[in-house]
Amino acid sequence: MRFYRFLVLKTIKNCSFFFIYVSLSLFASTMASSSSLAEITTSSDSFLIDTHDKEEVALGVPSIPKIRVSDPSIETNNDVNGGWSTSFQTRSLSTTPRSRPSSPRSYPNFHFGGSSSPFPSSRFSSSHHTPSSYFSYNFNYPSWNVLENFNVWIFSRFGREKQYQQQFSSRQYRGKRRAAVANGASGRVLWYRRKRVRGILAVLFLVGLFFFMNWWMLSRLQDVGFSTMDGLLNGKLSSVRGEWSKFAKGKRSQRIIFSRMLALAAHALAEGEGKPEPKDLWEEPLISASAWTPCADQRNWEPNEGKNGYILVSANGGINQQRVAVCNIVALARLLNSTLVVPKFLFSSVWTDASQFSDIYQEDHFINYLKPDIQIVKELPLELKSLNLEAVGSIVTDADVMKEAKPNFYLKHILPIILRNRVVHFVGFGNRLAFDPIPFELQRLRCRCNFHALRFVPKIQTTASLLLQRMRHHTSRSGPLDPYLVGQKPAESYMKDKGDHPTKFSRYLAVHLRFEIDMAAHSLCDFGGGEEEREELEAYREIHFPALTHIRKTTKLPSPAALRSEGQCPLTPEEAVLMLAALGFKRKTPIYLAGAHIYGGKSRLSALTSLYPNLVTKESLLSTSEIRPFMNFSSQLAALDFIGCAAADAFAMTDSGSQLSSLVTGYRIYFGGGRMPSIRPNKRRLASIFLKNSTIQWSEFEDRVRKAVRQSKQVHERPVARSVYRHPRCRECMCTTESDLV
Repeated sequence: MRFYRFLVLKTIKNCSFFFIYVSLSLFASTMASSSSLAEITTSSDSFLIDTHDKEEVALGVPSIPKIRVSDPSIETNNDVNGGWSTSFQTRSLSTTPRSRPSSPRSYPNFHFGGSSSPFPSSRFSSSHHTPSSYFSYNFNYPSWNVLENFNVWIFSRFGREKQYQQQFSSRQYRGKRRAAVANGASGRVLWYRRKRVRGILAVLFLVGLFFFMNWWMLSRLQDVGFSTMDGLLNGKLSSVRGEWSKFAKGKRSQRIIFSRMLALAAHALAEGEGKPEPKDLWEEPLISASAWTPCADQRNWEPNEGKNGYILVSANGGINQQRVAVCNIVALARLLNSTLVVPKFLFSSVWTDASQFSDIYQEDHFINYLKPDIQIVKELPLELKSLNLEAVGSIVTDADVMKEAKPNFYLKHILPIILRNRVVHFVGFGNRLAFDPIPFELQRLRCRCNFHALRFVPKIQTTASLLLQRMRHHTSRSGPLDPYLVGQKPAESYMKDKGDHPTKFSRYLAVHLRFEIDMAAHSLCDFGGGEEEREELEAYREIHFPALTHIRKTTKLPSPAALRSEGQCPLTPEEAVLMLAALGFKRKTPIYLAGAHIYGGKSRLSALTSLYPNLVTKESLLSTSEIRPFMNFSSQLAALDFIGCAAADAFAMTDSGSQLSSLVTGYRIYFGGGRMPSIRPNKRRLASIFLKNSTIQWSEFEDRVRKAVRQSKQVHERPVARSVYRHPRCRECMCTTESDLV
């Protein structure tokens, strides 16, 4: 590709030099022809003047001796000079010429347009004859003084000022009777001069036009990214170009961004089919990652009797937010020494799913596995069912509890309610328990609940198993997470040293494209859809996020451009596919795309499907009869996505703030044994890279994206106050020795 680009640029450069050469040649020829015409005109003036001199002699007109101009360097006789000047001034207004003996004299300096005149005075000059009136009298062009100044400047640039002065002086020394004869020749000189100026301006216009056309051709060549040439030179790329051109002709063309980079990505994918993939594409830093082993199932305390009272919880949000709320309420039940009632899930207008805990997770496994930790029952006792919880003050909403509240808050404010009423009901409970400071065993209980106690129901496991088999092209191998996700034991060959890395034909990449309409609306970002998109997202916010709409109207919030530059916006499908291509994933890589209804529909996915034709979703992998039991249950469909992403050989997320991406990444870290890489891009760094999409070269784009992603793969212990579900590499959840860490 670089060779052909060099060839095109070299051709443009040679054409540029040729055009400049032609322009300069035309300019030189114009100057030469104008000079020749001026010389011919001067000769004509001399001939006409000699002819009229002979006529004057025949008519008896007395001759006028020529005035000799003295050398300024020679000192003159003041008396003689003064006498000449006096007598000359007394006769200056006379119409009869006066003959005097020649004598040295000096001439006054006339000012021409604010500067001294370059022309000597004639013997007919007088105090009331200014140079401007002289030109008006002779040539009848009042504006000629400005043009003459411009001509003098032009001639001074090309070394012809002296010739111009001589030509003009030869006419200036003639009388009134000769002026009428010389007027015709002067008009021709003026015409030639004006023609010369027009020629110069024409050359300058052509040169400017050339540079404009050169800039336009280069910009067009850069925009298309040599796509036409690449399509002709590479047969494998022609189909990609055709599909991409169809996408470019969609109804909402304003959404199409990164067209140049997408064309370069298509070319890079076509060229890279025969090249090996980067070594770290399907791997984690094995030594440091494998040093951490799961140990959250280990217990070091006595069972909790739960004698203080009962805790109810109605978790809000989607399946992943609800999963976090369940694990947090389990830890809180242990902290308050209370019995937990099996959690309930609130119906959400966003998710529109009425599924309950037992529809997604194995209820009996949940109760039995956590029995050594807390007491769990399916319902409240009869004596408490009839209790009006709101009347007695046992209802606690998210408005009553600060976000990520510390354990002391619950001991101080919630425990007294339980002791008084014997029951408390948490409504919402989204992220209402801090991650630090938390007692060691209580933190481990959270990990134990998330990674061991929550198992999907057989209905979800069976369908997910079909999904994994089809993604692996019906091979017999299974992944290290399969026993925890779908209840199957890992194949022997996979766990042996020889089978550490599955064959390239059976491994697949999972991508969580968090680009649903709720995410797009809540982010307050623009995604290239213009005014129509802004109105659509604003209408959605008014219905589903009224509090956010109120904040927008009462508070000055950062602009969409500022949010994007800070990495606060989810990656668009175009940005996601550019990231994958830059990382080195081949065009034929099987990709499982997780997510609900992508905002913008199939047309918004055209960039992904054009560059990666083996992209599939759960809807395309499963038959109608297989997926029908899950329709209208978004949480159960999300469970299929969770399993498909967690079991993938590599997982890429587009929004690290997504709960599904965080939980899947933590699951892969906990059970992956250092063999399950997750790609977590730094959106702030990617935003700075994408801002240069109109100028950056593909090789530089690749290097910068890979460097940004490589840093996210570094193995490190959980930072303080960060989620143990996302970062399980901590002493509470996983075990290791100091010597194992590199």
